[in-house]
Amino acid sequence: MGSADSKLNFRKAVIQLTTKTQPVEATDDAFWDQFWADTATSVQDVFALVPAAEIRAVREESPSNLATLCYKAVEKLVQGAESGCHSEKEKQIVLNCSRLLTRVLPYIFEDPDWRGFFWSTVPGAGRAGGEDDDENARPLAESLLLAIADLLFCPDFTVQSHRRSTVDSAEDVHSLDSCEYIWEAGVGFAHSPQPNYIHDVNRMELLKLLLTCFSEAMYLPPAPDSGGTNPWVQFFCSTENRHALPLFTSLLNTVCAYDPVGYGIPYNHLLFSDYREPLVEEAAQVLIVTLDHDSATSASPTVDGTTTGTAMDDTDPPGPENLFVNYLSRIHREEDFQFILKGIARLLSNPLLQTYLPNSTKKIQFHQELLVLFWKLCDFNKKFLFFVLKSSDVLDILVPILYFLNDARADQSRVGLMHIGVFILLLLSGERNFGVRLNKPYSVRVPMDIPVFTGTHADLLIVVFHKIITSGHQRLQPLFDCLLTIVVNVSPYLKSLSMVAANKLLHLLEAFSTTWFLFSAAQNHHLVFFLLEAFNNIIQYQFDGNSNLVYAIIRKRSVFHQLANLPTDPPAIHKALQRRRRAPEPLSRTGSQEGASMEGSRPAAPAEPGTLKTSLVATPGIDKLTEKSQVSEDGTLRSLESMSQQSSADGSPVMEEPEQAWREQRRLSSASASGQWSPTSEWVLSWKSKLPLQTIMRLLQVLVPQVEKICIDKGLTDESEILRFLQHGTLVGLLPVPHPILIRKYQANSGTAMWFRTYMWGVIYLRNVDPPVWYDTDVKLFEIQRV
Repeated sequence: MGSADSKLNFRKAVIQLTTKTQPVEATDDAFWDQFWADTATSVQDVFALVPAAEIRAVREESPSNLATLCYKAVEKLVQGAESGCHSEKEKQIVLNCSRLLTRVLPYIFEDPDWRGFFWSTVPGAGRAGGEDDDENARPLAESLLLAIADLLFCPDFTVQSHRRSTVDSAEDVHSLDSCEYIWEAGVGFAHSPQPNYIHDVNRMELLKLLLTCFSEAMYLPPAPDSGGTNPWVQFFCSTENRHALPLFTSLLNTVCAYDPVGYGIPYNHLLFSDYREPLVEEAAQVLIVTLDHDSATSASPTVDGTTTGTAMDDTDPPGPENLFVNYLSRIHREEDFQFILKGIARLLSNPLLQTYLPNSTKKIQFHQELLVLFWKLCDFNKKFLFFVLKSSDVLDILVPILYFLNDARADQSRVGLMHIGVFILLLLSGERNFGVRLNKPYSVRVPMDIPVFTGTHADLLIVVFHKIITSGHQRLQPLFDCLLTIVVNVSPYLKSLSMVAANKLLHLLEAFSTTWFLFSAAQNHHLVFFLLEAFNNIIQYQFDGNSNLVYAIIRKRSVFHQLANLPTDPPAIHKALQRRRRAPEPLSRTGSQEGASMEGSRPAAPAEPGTLKTSLVATPGIDKLTEKSQVSEDGTLRSLESMSQQSSADGSPVMEEPEQAWREQRRLSSASASGQWSPTSEWVLSWKSKLPLQTIMRLLQVLVPQVEKICIDKGLTDESEILRFLQHGTLVGLLPVPHPILIRKYQANSGTAMWFRTYMWGVIYLRNVDPPVWYDTDVKLFEIQRV
């Protein structure tokens, strides 16, 4: 039968279904088989031939027919899984049912009255064979999920058959050990099966259905307390699913082994079409959804460096119920970590390769899913995090992240990408090794729209952060705290900043310490505190190599004097705010000596008007996102949350906890009748007295007269002479006692878990356009907006 006939017959069946007012019996096979038995329709056809309005009409007007359609389609998948899909006809039926369910499920989820439907039992669908034992009946959702899992390891359909000859009878589906059929070599599996286009396409169709099952989460509004587990994910990732381990491994290995370049030969993708990419993308999306797990509310597995012979470490206490999270947290072999890290770094760097060898490789689009996956790995598997930071391989993750941040900074539709990039860097910056690794010289010349500099990866990070703060769009302001916290966390370890980076940091201090900026919002002064803390760390712990920064501080000494003499009287505060109304520009770029951008780079572009984006929930403030720890002499960290408000050894109070400080400042600043916040003298005084300026003032007191003397004596206007003098200078014994290093480590919390959930589903919603699985359905987790 031709494909046109086949489409016509399918469409006729749909019309019959939508026009029937009477319920059709489940036993009327002649009617139901029209939907899957004799048609060969692609998933795109199914979406075109089953319009949204008609699905909704059946749902409202003849609900029992929609229920029977779903039940029969699931029944066909279960039969296919039972029989092992040997004939072409059976395979076709499975694919048709799979496409039909992918089309219909979102319309079941969008109606609260239908939400329980898949979790109800269907009379006669017993767990055990054919007996009508309703006590044992499985909910429809469970039958569907188990059938999908079985079908994903179905010889000659989704995996290579291991049969030696055609004489052997077909492999028995029930005794099949799916661990021998893992899709790709990598973690826990050494054998790389022959690539097979048909198997990849069939896997993809089934994974799309699986993702659609999981997408019920999109139809529930974001609730702050909803650590609510997704029942579909919960069941699929439980011990009920006998394929959980091989499927987890298959998905992870498929993603991490993928090489879009095509066997390392540039331009190879122009000769061969790459059918693997859609599967890899789908695998990445299914993987991150199965790993959506609020680690703040559950015991996460501990880390204890022991090693056993298996890919999953068995020595840890039993982890979360979700087996995918559990397996992920127990990977521990060095070669597995290497495989995962290399794979993710290779894929994240792919868009960068594009820039200096245009079109040499296929450009992948799923970097946001990869960043979520990398986040989950670091968050759930501390051994992986330590492995990443153990060598300079972490820089292969850092550079692409900085590239994405810089590239997306002007694009309102990519706010989520900006956040996840910054969150990952915040997580990494809580570990000493990250700061140490940043000292490696930066030589890769990825064309980026940033000033040219010669220096280290730390310089790259600072220059990109400066660019985000001074020329990103308004909605990035909530990230400034995070960006500067990262700078503070790494500052004690930075051996030598370039002049470009040093000037950028001082330009930020200059911009953030203008009176109108300090007085125009209750939290703005925190940015000044962060920058001063970073300067203090470098001066106290890395003075020797940082003559560029010291020189920049001396040149901009007026900024520090202005801060020390900040006016606090009401008329001055009023005047500063008046000035603001005339010049609402967020941060001036003047005085930053931009310098030419790198050759071959394109400026960061705003979103095209009309670009779709999904809304995100607010992220927690930096005080909720992080926990303060103090670095002891031996390099170990101890939490300060428990010991706040004690005095430190030299009698000066440990920095006040932000929570308390903010409550105090809220009390001191007045809120006018309109609910508008306004600064008061008491409020300014309350934090001005705590500005940590002592170290810098002492440094200026000692060095400025010496530098001035050199200039007068030698009639110098030449920087290099002064820098040489500063390089050999020393402040030993002249500075206040070094303060303890404070690190603000990311801590899991339900606020970020909710943010990740909305971000991840938003990405999946927008990226699935062919077919548009969720488009125009009534999702509740986020809003769809146009830029």
